[in-house]
Amino acid sequence: MTMRIAALLSLALGATGLAGFLTLAGIGPLASPEAHHLRAMKDRLEAPAALEPITFAVMGALPHGEAMSAYAPIERRGVTLEGYIEGMLTSSDGDIHLEVAATDSVPSWPNERYVTAEIPARWRRGSATWQFEPLAALFRPIGSGDTRWDRRARRVRLHGWLLYDVQYDTPHTMTIGRTTGWEIHPVTGIDVWDPASGRFTAYAR
Repeated sequence: MTMRIAALLSLALGATGLAGFLTLAGIGPLASPEAHHLRAMKDRLEAPAALEPITFAVMGALPHGEAMSAYAPIERRGVTLEGYIEGMLTSSDGDIHLEVAATDSVPSWPNERYVTAEIPARWRRGSATWQFEPLAALFRPIGSGDTRWDRRARRVRLHGWLLYDVQYDTPHTMTIGRTTGWEIHPVTGIDVWDPASGRFTAYAR
């Protein structure tokens, strides 16, 4: 009898945990409209038809703390952002998380102000170049732990969709370097600056 009760409790806890995870991920039936919207924005598979340059200052000034009706139209904008990768890591969902800084001289990493960009797993599927190791070698992240690049961080230009990740638009995340809850997510294109030609060239996916 005790074993049966324990099994039922374990099953109930597992089901509760799964429901909670799906809700947080914006997938479950209990997820809010905002969570469902956020999931749909993160899962976009098409690259923007048009791109406009955006600056760190403009991204920092985008509206926050407002209703979905206010920020959803802005998420229809495709943008490009130039900068240097301050840090990068693989998130628990398989996305590559990039911290993009305005300059390549960051003496106090990881406290430099940065904008987040995300390269989802689905955008990397089937690619040999859009994987963590090749991208790390390409970007030469400023904060690379024990890695010492023989040259300075590369200047890059990221293409993608604007996305407002409301769960990260909090006072806590702002104190650890993140400039805004707005991101480039998904990243749909990467250009690398070529000093010899004085222009950006596309990095193939």
